[in-house]
Amino acid sequence: MTTERRTTAPTTAQRIVLVDDHAIVRHGLRSILERESDLEVVGEASTAAEAIAVVERTHPSIVLLDLKLSTGADTEGLELCAKLTERHPGLAVLVLTTFLDDSLVVEAIQHGARGYVVKDVDTTELLRSIRAVARNESAFDSHAAAAMVRSMRVQPEQPRFTERELRVLKLLARGLSNRDIGAELYISETTVKFHVRNIMRKMDAGSRAEVVYEASKMGVI
Repeated sequence: MTTERRTTAPTTAQRIVLVDDHAIVRHGLRSILERESDLEVVGEASTAAEAIAVVERTHPSIVLLDLKLSTGADTEGLELCAKLTERHPGLAVLVLTTFLDDSLVVEAIQHGARGYVVKDVDTTELLRSIRAVARNESAFDSHAAAAMVRSMRVQPEQPRFTERELRVLKLLARGLSNRDIGAELYISETTVKFHVRNIMRKMDAGSRAEVVYEASKMGVI
């Protein structure tokens, strides 16, 4: 069910849409936010489709978004976040959810969210986070910030490959020799060796088999 209302707050108020599949959560958030003169709840939604429609109609500056919505998978909110931020580039999405998983925090940011807080956050911290994303800053509660740091530590930067190196990688995965790769790409065997050496150096790999194995884990091939 979708609810909206016309703005009655000062024009400087941050316009907020609440997206959560539990009405009681939305009502609780509304009661907290509407005590603040600089914040105004202009719409609510319980599903992704409703959220898209409400945002289109109300033009909020901020969306508070749960990752789990009633009609979809546990991370349906990630896809919704990406759609909203793609369609409305100035929109600030703050994830407010019960999920606290290191990879989810990172994925939420990759999908366009400006912040991530869990629902057991206190009112002061929630308001601080909302105002931070309104200023185009990032906002994480202590739990999400720690998850982000852990993820950064355990996920080394993926090597960057040129378009030619990616084509060589795919042919290596097929088990082709340097000569056969050269024939496929219309380049000399010496040039193939050059690319293979560069790929091995970038991946810190000691063999062609290790290159293929690591590239598969990265999802490059």
